[in-house]
Amino acid sequence: MSKLQSISISAPARLHMGFIDMSGALGRHFGSIGVGLNEIATRIHLSGSERISIEGPCAERAQACLVNFCQKLNVSDALKLQIETAIPDHVGLGSGTQLALAIGVAISEYYGLGLSVRQVAALTDRGARSGIGIAVFEQGGLVVDGGRGPHTQTPPLLSRIAFPDPWRFILVYDQRGQGLHGQQELDAFKSLAPFPRSRAEQLSYLLLMQALPALAEQDLTGFGEVISALQNAVGEHFAPIQGGVFTSLAVAEAMQYLKSQGAVGIGQTSWGPTGFCLVADQEKAEALLMGLTQKRLPHLSYQIASARNIGAELVKK
Repeated sequence: MSKLQSISISAPARLHMGFIDMSGALGRHFGSIGVGLNEIATRIHLSGSERISIEGPCAERAQACLVNFCQKLNVSDALKLQIETAIPDHVGLGSGTQLALAIGVAISEYYGLGLSVRQVAALTDRGARSGIGIAVFEQGGLVVDGGRGPHTQTPPLLSRIAFPDPWRFILVYDQRGQGLHGQQELDAFKSLAPFPRSRAEQLSYLLLMQALPALAEQDLTGFGEVISALQNAVGEHFAPIQGGVFTSLAVAEAMQYLKSQGAVGIGQTSWGPTGFCLVADQEKAEALLMGLTQKRLPHLSYQIASARNIGAELVKK
């Protein structure tokens, strides 16, 4: 038994900015780009107990994850797990991955097992398609993963660049529903037509030779143009499943307004319904948000968020 009394972990939400190749024309499927966020996180506290005890939001999901992880590692699940805050489920912010990684890493630390984040991810079946959530948990920033090949355990991290501190995201939430997840998501991928190799090649080139250099040089417009192009390509590919480039028509209307007001990097994170865009700084974000709020679009809520350039935080006591 560990001598530690408790482990606390704060795992950041992430924006999934799109896949590169959904069909694997060259043998590697998916590949994706994303970024961590400061303002939204799953925060947990793990300590010893006489029996398993789960408190807080998403308790049922958390208990299943904890029990599964303990069984695989042959350690006792007589633990107390307190969930202080949880990333909203199935709105495109990586709730499942961050919860699973936080619980898995906390258990590993509590029992002194010394598992890496990637080992925890493999044990909790994370990274089946995108490796963005894993990389954001590890180190934050803007990350690009290499997708899945024949022997991939977790998608390899190809690039990590610090996101400019002044830049801000505007997040647009539709309160009425959730994006595809679980079996629905698996079925959706199976039903889609093949993603054109020519499109994957174009996106790869734009990402490598325009978006990443633009980010490194803090060129908001250049970076945003590629994100919008990537999002349009992926959104059009998913449109037969989600009903359009955006899952939510209300979110699509809000994003069109924000684009007309100068926002860049317009898109939907994962299956949505959450939309996002980029602006230069907090002042610009607040001004656009004021104008958007005055439009009184039904069912929507909004949030300004900043990119997180560090990974999950862990405190041992």
